[in-house]
Amino acid sequence: MKSSLVAVSAAVVVATLVTGLKDRAALQERFGLGSAAKPAPELMMMGRIKPTDASAGNPQFNAQLVADKIEAITSPSPPALDTPVPNAAAQQPAGSPPVASQPVAPQTAVQPAPVTPPIVSEPQAPPQAAAPPQPTVDESALRYFASRGDKARLQAEISRLQALYPNWVPPADPLAVPQNGDKQLEAMWQLYSDGRYAELRKAVADRQAAAGWQPPADLLDRLNVAEARARLVNASDLKQYATVVDIAAATPSLLTCSEVDVLWRVAEAFIQTERAQRGQDAYTYILRNCTNPAERQATLEKASTLLGYRPMQALLALERPAADGSKEFDAIRDNLARRFMAEGNDDPNLAIAPDYVARLEKLAETGGLASDALLLGWYQLRRNNDADAEKWFRAARAKQDSATASQGLALALIARKAPEEAEDVMFRWRADSEDATSTYLAATTNLMALQPPADLAEDVLHRIAAEVIARKYVPTAQQFGWYARSLNQFQTAARWFETALAWKPDDEPSAYGLVITREQLSDRKGVLDLQRAWAGRSSRITNLEDTSSLTPNAVTPPPEKGGLAAQQPAQPTQRPPTEPLPAERRVTLQPGSEVVVRAARPAMETVTVPRGSRQTRGCSTTIDAGQLSPADALSRGWCLMDINRPMEAISAFEAALQSPARKVREDAAYGQSLAYLRAGLSGNAAVAATKAPQNRQRAAELQVAILADRALSAFDAGRYRETLIYLDQRAQLQQERIDLMVLRGYCYLNLKMYGDATRIFEAAAATGSRDAARGLADVRNVTHPDVND
Repeated sequence: MKSSLVAVSAAVVVATLVTGLKDRAALQERFGLGSAAKPAPELMMMGRIKPTDASAGNPQFNAQLVADKIEAITSPSPPALDTPVPNAAAQQPAGSPPVASQPVAPQTAVQPAPVTPPIVSEPQAPPQAAAPPQPTVDESALRYFASRGDKARLQAEISRLQALYPNWVPPADPLAVPQNGDKQLEAMWQLYSDGRYAELRKAVADRQAAAGWQPPADLLDRLNVAEARARLVNASDLKQYATVVDIAAATPSLLTCSEVDVLWRVAEAFIQTERAQRGQDAYTYILRNCTNPAERQATLEKASTLLGYRPMQALLALERPAADGSKEFDAIRDNLARRFMAEGNDDPNLAIAPDYVARLEKLAETGGLASDALLLGWYQLRRNNDADAEKWFRAARAKQDSATASQGLALALIARKAPEEAEDVMFRWRADSEDATSTYLAATTNLMALQPPADLAEDVLHRIAAEVIARKYVPTAQQFGWYARSLNQFQTAARWFETALAWKPDDEPSAYGLVITREQLSDRKGVLDLQRAWAGRSSRITNLEDTSSLTPNAVTPPPEKGGLAAQQPAQPTQRPPTEPLPAERRVTLQPGSEVVVRAARPAMETVTVPRGSRQTRGCSTTIDAGQLSPADALSRGWCLMDINRPMEAISAFEAALQSPARKVREDAAYGQSLAYLRAGLSGNAAVAATKAPQNRQRAAELQVAILADRALSAFDAGRYRETLIYLDQRAQLQQERIDLMVLRGYCYLNLKMYGDATRIFEAAAATGSRDAARGLADVRNVTHPDVND
């Protein structure tokens, strides 16, 4: 039974290896390989051999007998029943000659031009009716391989001789071929079989020189092909890709399915010499013609490391179904998805098929590899899908925190305007690489540029400043200047702007920040120096444009006059007082210390309201404003504000908001905002201001008043950092009053920022403020309790 199985297997191998051949010129032309004399050979597209070209075979050839005899020679014990016949290519040792070598002529004849070796397995043609006469064929190699028990080379030799001599019939028993009595020749074949080609070449040369002996042509041809293969492999290992292509062009017998490793090397050589299409053709040839499953899978894996996403899709289209109904490349599809996604990360315009994205998402969720989540994060980030990118970068950091994962997460956070967390995420990795450093500095720039300014801890500010100074990073240095300005720290702002200009003298935004800061510090000479230096380069520096809101006592434009008067007769009402009562608010700054702060209220301008037929006599009586016309309700609202009844005024202005006239609605929204502010409800005031569009002046007045009121409320609640934020926002719109400067100073004092508190109190005390002088005393009592005033 075992012998039968071996015989059947041998017969199958013989049948699959026997092929007909086309002439060498046709092979070279199709595969793109020119003759050895051509300077730039190209790889051909290897084609299938037609079944009609194959030999008819020998009906008397007893494969069973041959297998039994070889088995008796080589196997001390019979193999297992399920042991397959080894693949011919797999049986060859490293450096062995190709299975299908360049064919040769009989020893007695002049060697003809070589013809193409078998390329792919084809079924044999039916036996012919009458076998032609046997040609003279050198069968010594056939017997030698049979005697050595080399079944793979025996089958290859039979296939070679059948291809070379179509009328030749294999002997029924290769072991019966007369044994060569030439012991030296036997030793030479042994050297060839062992892959000792240099020793074999020397032995042939020595015998030729000594006795005028001529070696068999078959031996020399096999030696030439084996040496060519060794040279090709060596050139490939040394990355001499042009040499690889030249050797392949000169030795087309190496380009067969039995030499898949050579085909891989030739494909790589084409791709590395910028002939990617030729390389793809070589891989395509293997997948179309070669049948070994392991070699086919390895072909696809090797191609994926050298070819891009689109050429790989063409190769994947050659996939064959497996016996169990799956696809033959399913085992490597996960790794292919990873490779494709990595390529998509490098090219934002490359659209990867959703199947690969979904496969990698599943791997990232179930496989536990941080690298899979990273691939997804970068893929989504490159396509501006910041939310998805953040999700996958967080997943990657949860599995393994790394510089790459942190960098990706920081970029996603910056994109969604969360630079504070981005700075914190990247600080640990800031020096890991140039990209990591750039990402960290970008996070610092975005963090310092936030509006309203972020409430940063001192240690965060210190570490950011240290990194900026160490790396001389201009964008963040400039933003430090604007950040200091928002805190009314003008001297500090000037130093940061000067530092940025020292690192980059042509940085116009830093120069502009410095000139307006010097203007506020009354450094007229410094302003003029900058204006002269930037003359002709920056008009806003030269002319100092758009700085009215940044200078004291700014003159606001006159209010817009309404267009309602053109619609119906109107007359002005009373002008409410510029500081409606109550105009003052007592704020407890320290235990036992109070200061009177003016409750910031906008100066209410004269408004023009229409008068209807019905006139209301004053507003001292209680009346339902909803029963009045919108115009009368507006008039009543201003009247109620005049006698300090803001809660009733709110209802009156609400009724006026129902007017179809745009101007009436604007005035009503403005009045209702003031009424809410009078009542201390700054949040409601902000909402009321949005009920109708306001002109620029009114919007600014309301915003200044709302911010001041919120600052006072936050201070009363002990939220000192929040108070500073509101004061900073207000200071950007209007110069800070002395009473609010005192409030700012006490915020610093309560936050134990004694230096800033002292600076603010000193500036306010210079104006004669008693509250500021008291603040200085409070600072001294805290910082120097043992010193008596």
